[in-house]
Amino acid sequence: MRLARHLPVTTLAAAIALAGHAQAQTEITVATVNNNDMVIMQSLTDAFEQAHPDITLDWVVLEENVLRQRMTTDIATGGGQFDVMTIGTYEVPIWAERGWLEPLDSLPDDYNEDDLLASVRDGLSLDGTLHALPFYAESSMMYYRTDLFEQAGIEMPEQPTWTQVRDWAEQLHGSEDGLAGICLRGKPGWGENMAFVSTLVNTFGGRWFDEQWNPELNSEAWNNAISFYVDLLSNYGPPGASSNGFNENLALFSRGNCAMWVDATSAAGKLYDENESDVAGTLGFAPAPIAETPKGSHWLWSWALAIPASSEHKEAAQAFITWATSEEYIELVGETNGWTSVPPGTRESTYANEQYTEAAPFAAFVLDAIKEADPTDSSLEPNPYVGVQFVGIPEFQSIGTQVGQTIAAALTGDTSVEQALDNAQRATERTMQRAGYIER
Repeated sequence: MRLARHLPVTTLAAAIALAGHAQAQTEITVATVNNNDMVIMQSLTDAFEQAHPDITLDWVVLEENVLRQRMTTDIATGGGQFDVMTIGTYEVPIWAERGWLEPLDSLPDDYNEDDLLASVRDGLSLDGTLHALPFYAESSMMYYRTDLFEQAGIEMPEQPTWTQVRDWAEQLHGSEDGLAGICLRGKPGWGENMAFVSTLVNTFGGRWFDEQWNPELNSEAWNNAISFYVDLLSNYGPPGASSNGFNENLALFSRGNCAMWVDATSAAGKLYDENESDVAGTLGFAPAPIAETPKGSHWLWSWALAIPASSEHKEAAQAFITWATSEEYIELVGETNGWTSVPPGTRESTYANEQYTEAAPFAAFVLDAIKEADPTDSSLEPNPYVGVQFVGIPEFQSIGTQVGQTIAAALTGDTSVEQALDNAQRATERTMQRAGYIER
């Protein structure tokens, strides 16, 4: 109070107002993955904070495997470290059923929930209620360098096969300095190498479990698929392929170091951006390759923003996630970063926007791939689970990570494919027995 006596009235009023403003500010902590679209979202922090002067954003941006581990631990223990979590189609229904996520049943009227793609919206809902909002969604596809294909006289068919891909990789590997015939995910993790490997196994006719939940990881189909994968990457992949996940392969392909790459459709925008990609002018795309069957050859995934039930700032968190997944946000990214950079796969209005479809020649292709992926019918033989590149049960996070490590060991030559799959089979059987899916 002694200080206040020496302040002019106007200065004192301003100080009180400033203190009141500071007290009214809410800081929310946003946990997200270090993918390109999320990096753009973080770069637009000022735009959000200017529109919401009572909210500030604190970012935790991590590599995918580390992010998942941190968030899973925090939400399972009710730690409350995060107000917004970037999670996906796998976690949302499982975590929502456990009461770990805030239901999003009171969205603003202008959010236009009906504009969200139905398959993406359904994957982020429990009993018809959204528990996360889609930031971007994706399927998988094949990218290739048209200049190399033309020089080699290779014509891309409407639907490539894995046999053709192997032949092309052999033909193109090393045809330029530092050129790999193909780049594929090798970094272990249920959402890293196993996202790709699961689709490969699907199209080779395999499945994770039979209809009685017995694992089939050492089946002939799995053996054929993993043997093909190890042989392909060992002979025609880049050095250190077992360390490469989505981001590493995106960097390699965008620098021109891969003749082909099979991965997420969400990479298309960056690869077509001349400021981000050395191959923007020679980029071709095709459906994900198939082997024995087209079933499950391309995945369905959405990176989404959810509010953990443990958050103490749910209102501010909802203000952020509705902003970051809105039509207005997509417009903002298009205007500030270019239309190929907008988050894909979430809204019908994005694909009705001529500015986007003219800038992004892949737009219609990606939309079709997302709509065609069927998580309820992903394998040649019937299976009891929902998911294309994952199995929608709580135990899959640990199962997929463990199997991913054994597949990576086969890729590095530390074990044979047969031994890796036998180990994966035994470990998965033990997990499913302990969880009560199958008898001991």
